[in-house]
Order: sequence, then structure tokens, then C-alpha cells
Amino acid sequence: MSAFPEITIVRHGETAWSLSGQHTGRSDIPLTENGEAAARALAPRLSGLSVSAVWSSPSQRARNTCALAGFGEGAIIKADLAEWDYGAYEGITTKEILSKRPGWRLFRDGCPDGEAASDVGARADRIIAELREANAPILIFSSSHFLRVLGARWLGLPPEDGSRFILDTTSVSVLGYEHDLTEPVIRRWNQK
Repeated sequence: MSAFPEITIVRHGETAWSLSGQHTGRSDIPLTENGEAAARALAPRLSGLSVSAVWSSPSQRARNTCALAGFGEGAIIKADLAEWDYGAYEGITTKEILSKRPGWRLFRDGCPDGEAASDVGARADRIIAELREANAPILIFSSSHFLRVLGARWLGLPPEDGSRFILDTTSVSVLGYEHDLTEPVIRRWNQK
């Protein structure tokens, strides 16, 4: 156990689009039955977690995961925790995008009429500034690509390096520090 505050981040449960691989940014897709069951199963996994605040993305998939895990009451909705805005690629799979735009990579190329990695990184930086200002344990519910950028930025890496992390639905990860508050680390990642 660290003497410094830990930030626990949870990716939302399964949705029809996360199952099919469709990019789900601003579309408000509900959890599947399996996603709801997995979100409920987070409760015992997170039991005993002591946090000062619970933050959630505005999406129903994040909010409902938060509520089903037992943390919905008092959760603070933060617009900056929203998933990547995929613009013209919303609802489309990577395979479909690559058929029209060979070599495309989300973290490198971004999305037409949507966000680039730097845009998502700026939102992650604002969240990190709030976390560091709070200097307290906080539980966050959000979506995969945003949380991957958050992990990269927590370490001081460019937002594009979020491509090097992976997050499964209802996975739990922990951001923290090593020797002092100037040494941010990833303590655990993508635990199921």
C-alpha cells in the first residue's frame, strides 16, 4: 500500500459496440446484459476501497457501470472524462476505416471532424491537474481510449503513447506514485 494517494480507474462494462469493435465516442450506447453483470461484479472487487471522490464520464455506459458497482451515489460527472470524439468514424470499426484509409492509426492520425490525440491529451491533462490538486484517492469511471491517454499523460508521455496500453471492459487500473509526488507510476493496469 502506497503512502501517497492512488487513483483507481475503471473502464465501463461491455456495450453492443464495444463487442462489435465499433468506435463509440459520443454515442450514448447502453451496457449489454453481460456488461451490467460485469459491472455488478466490480462491487466485491472494489470493496474496501476508500476514496475521497468518485468521478464519471457523462456517458451512460460509464455512469451505469459506476452505479452498478455501488459507487453511483454522489458521483461527480466530469465532461473531460468523455471518450475520444471519433467524429466521422463514430460507429465504424477499425477494419472498415482501414478499407478506405489504409495505414490509419487512431492515436497517430485522429479522426476527421473529431479529436486528435493532442485534444484528448489536453482533456487528460486537465483531469490530472485536478487529481494532483485534490491530492486524495479518487475513483474514475470512463472509456478505453480516453483512459489510455490518461495513463500515458500521468507518466508524462505524449498522448499518442496511449496506443501502447490496452484496457478491457470492466478492467481496473491504479495510478499512483513511487517515492514521492514527483514520481508518478502505474501501480496496476488492466486487471480483470
